[in-house]
Amino acid sequence: MIVAGVTEELRARFGKARRVAALTGAGISAESGVPTFRGGGGAAIWEWRGRPVSELSSAELLASDPVTVWEWFDHRRGLLRDLRPNAGHAALAGWEARFPDFLLATQNIDGLHAAAGSRKVVELHGSIRHGRCLRCARRVVLPDSLPELPPRCACASPLRPDVVLFGEMLPEGAFERAEAAASACELFFVVGTSALVYPAALLPRLARRAGACVIEVNPEETELTPVVDATILGRAGDVLPAFLTPGV
Repeated sequence: MIVAGVTEELRARFGKARRVAALTGAGISAESGVPTFRGGGGAAIWEWRGRPVSELSSAELLASDPVTVWEWFDHRRGLLRDLRPNAGHAALAGWEARFPDFLLATQNIDGLHAAAGSRKVVELHGSIRHGRCLRCARRVVLPDSLPELPPRCACASPLRPDVVLFGEMLPEGAFERAEAAASACELFFVVGTSALVYPAALLPRLARRAGACVIEVNPEETELTPVVDATILGRAGDVLPAFLTPGV
């Protein structure tokens, strides 16, 4: 059901809830200027240096040409350097303190949820702000400027981008945490995502099946719209803060 903004009924559900979970996608970050790969606002990127992003972000290319993969991800880090979280990110960060049981799962790798203050967050696809050692698996915060490509761990072994590449599985335990939260929550928010990428796309369906009220926030309808309890057409930065602001 498509609703016109945050209704009093939805705001009342929000006010009474104790167990809340959310899934975010590229749309919320597009509001901060992050380029997307599936449209949804921002500047969509399909290729770089004449190569498709699906190849540049693949496990196969990392194995055969790690320097090119690192150049690509370093380019993407540069695009993010001056971007800041928006009101949607801030609202979700604030909900952590409001709800006794809250978890945010994100498909985004830009780290903007963490920058907004979110701590109860599962980065399903990893973070572009980190590298991971190919030898000892240590997770390393990357400096703004990388002295060499690939960068190296303290153990002298090369790092890889700490993100899920095409052809790879999600980090161990990441989806399981999100799945548990979706299955136990009273309210589940789907924000800025077309819910087409699996297994993340399963989460709102799991929540609905378990009896949660599922609320979609997106500028346009998606394939998920007929499945959820309510769809609010709008930007996350406008809609999410309105759950705490009567009359919006």
